[in-house]
Amino acid sequence: MTGTTDTDEALHVPCSGPSVWRGEDLADHREEWVLRLSPHQLVEIDSAVREARRRDLTLLKLTAADFPLPTLAPELERVAETLEHGRGFVLVKGIPVERLGAPAASAVFWGLGQYLGQPVPQNAYGHLLGHVRDTGRSLADPATRGYQTRAALPFHTDGADLLALLSLREPRTGGRTSLVSSAAVHNAVLDRRPDLAERLYRTYFFDRRQEHLPGEAPYAAAPLAVRRGGGALSMRYNRCYLESAQRFPQVPRLEPADVELFDLIDEVAGSPEFRLDIDLRAGDLLLLNTHTIMHARTEFEDHDRPGLRRHLLRLWLALPHHLAADGARQGVTPRDVIRPRNAASAAGTNPLPGRTQGDS
Repeated sequence: MTGTTDTDEALHVPCSGPSVWRGEDLADHREEWVLRLSPHQLVEIDSAVREARRRDLTLLKLTAADFPLPTLAPELERVAETLEHGRGFVLVKGIPVERLGAPAASAVFWGLGQYLGQPVPQNAYGHLLGHVRDTGRSLADPATRGYQTRAALPFHTDGADLLALLSLREPRTGGRTSLVSSAAVHNAVLDRRPDLAERLYRTYFFDRRQEHLPGEAPYAAAPLAVRRGGGALSMRYNRCYLESAQRFPQVPRLEPADVELFDLIDEVAGSPEFRLDIDLRAGDLLLLNTHTIMHARTEFEDHDRPGLRRHLLRLWLALPHHLAADGARQGVTPRDVIRPRNAASAAGTNPLPGRTQGDS
């Protein structure tokens, strides 16, 4: 691995500010990070759905202007501030997904997302609105990604600035989501193993899980951490992808100290002291900043009937000021920019209400 610059101050000054938190301190203070939609706000959402239908637009062409939220929009601005400059996550409760049905719930999810960022592709098919559900696939297959399985997913970050998850249906058992402050984990590494801290800023190689175009490298290179001038931290971590990238002979071999670092990150992130556990219920919308928050999921057991099985909608959102003029993302930490194999597949073709595109 090669070293990065601007690490000296970061290795001597712990991260500070609201993005540094511990789960044990937040577990009993849900009012600080939960937004419960009021009856008036729900009426406003229903009105926005009717307006979107009136305009007869395809779902993926729907903008914030087509989904007017006169009083909820300022609340979403405060949510955006919290995501980028505050704690890094918000749980919105009360979206009536059962009453709305899947098509209208998808429109609400998409419409709310328009107030927070710009959707970006989540896979090589160009899907902007993703579906998180068990497809029977296994992570042992290098073409499989975690959201397609029921397996436990250790703490990791996603390939966008913001992650949005809307729960439509819950599993029979399991599937608990956990969050952890990346800055708190970073500080714990500095405190417990200062000899490993420098490795956070080295360049590593992540498996792209076959989500790349012909001629592109099947792996991406990036540091685990970036911190300019001792300022805000941006973390990128996915041990599964770090280890599966070792199948490529061009990728440098992980050293024993790298494995020690990964073990420590996993240990700290998974400890009750640091992690915050959340059971996502139907109608819950989880929003998080992937630069400052890592998330995990426990294994789950699903219902036998297909219509009852666990199902979440997912958006990957780019912050507007992280986009270049040509639409390319300029995240604080380099992310995998997934370029669709067929750009037309990312365009919506169905009027509201109707089937939404996503992973099947």
